Amino acid sequence: MKSHKGQLVSQHLENVSREALEKYQGILQNYVRGRRGIYALFRGKSLYYVGLASNLRNRLKHHLKDRHARTWDRFSVYLTIKDEHLHELEALILRIASPKGNRQTGKLVRSQDLKPEFKRAINKHRQREMDVIFGESHKNDAKEEQPIERKGRKPVLAPYITKRHEIRLRYKGKLYKAMIRKDGSILYKGKTFNSPSTAGRAVKGRATNGWTNWKYERAPGDWVLLDILRKK
Repeated sequence: MKSHKGQLVSQHLENVSREALEKYQGILQNYVRGRRGIYALFRGKSLYYVGLASNLRNRLKHHLKDRHARTWDRFSVYLTIKDEHLHELEALILRIASPKGNRQTGKLVRSQDLKPEFKRAINKHRQREMDVIFGESHKNDAKEEQPIERKGRKPVLAPYITKRHEIRLRYKGKLYKAMIRKDGSILYKGKTFNSPSTAGRAVKGRATNGWTNWKYERAPGDWVLLDILRKK
């Protein structure tokens, strides 16, 4: 039996004529009454408008008479199980498709805009190319990228870390937090650990694979296992 874990859309009705909505509202009502989801209005084959509704029947009926009334001739509806990501889904569609009938551009509230970081990375790469072409020194780059040396064993995360990261581990229903330093070492409750596994042992009191227990925030709101770092 297939798992439906994480499923968003439970049912959909695509590419239906406006005439069907006008003539058979009673039948459509049986499917969408009180249901929430995303809907799309089309003009021919072109996407005209995208909307989010907690009651799809009322919203579609409204579009037969509002300012959009004569601007579309087909529609699609996507009935959803949960609504926790619906606003982001709507925003994503608006940003990608830019339907003519929508007045607003979708807002990705917590998403990090990577463009400034991407620009800096490109500029840094170009500067290194220029240095190679003109025989400039790489001392500054080497100093910047070299992890801080610590006495004893080198932190195993050192090759994968360029900045500080908070990491989290959930154990027996409780959330534990630690900090990865720039040199790759892990600070937890005032103590320093050179590997995710030893830091995990400090939490659980027994041997544990820290790579598959600790998570870090790869992007705002996107917490993934530390093991992902080794697979980049």
